Amino acid sequence: MAFGSFHSKPNTAPMAEINVIPLVDIMLVLLVIFIITAPLLTHAVKIDLPKASSAPNTQKADNIQFAIDGDGRMYWNGESLAMPELIQRLRAAGQQQPTPELHLRVDRQARYQVIAEVMSEAGKAGLSKIGFVTDPSGAPVTVAPKP
Repeated sequence: MAFGSFHSKPNTAPMAEINVIPLVDIMLVLLVIFIITAPLLTHAVKIDLPKASSAPNTQKADNIQFAIDGDGRMYWNGESLAMPELIQRLRAAGQQQPTPELHLRVDRQARYQVIAEVMSEAGKAGLSKIGFVTDPSGAPVTVAPKP
């Protein structure tokens, strides 16, 4: 392919332009090929999957309101009890399914040793969900029976 001009002066510099027309032609051909072949590549396999229905487990765990007053007396849902009876009740509660939560209400004047013993026995009995119920006003713990 010869490059020439109608000017009488000969052009001695080489042509520095890039001819993009052949590149555009190739891209258009590739685009048409992909448009034609793309629907052929999507094939679906029909599968009959089993249908399952399930209901969410709405079984709510019960909670135990446990209180310790300033003198070290312990209350299980508002009922006063001693340490041996507490251990028996904790073991019985640990066997329940689902395991109930132990909500501790502790007076500021209560000794930490009593609290630690209760938490230790609860852990041994299998009660792993222990929560502390606090009163920001600092009022003494009041014990009321659970309705």
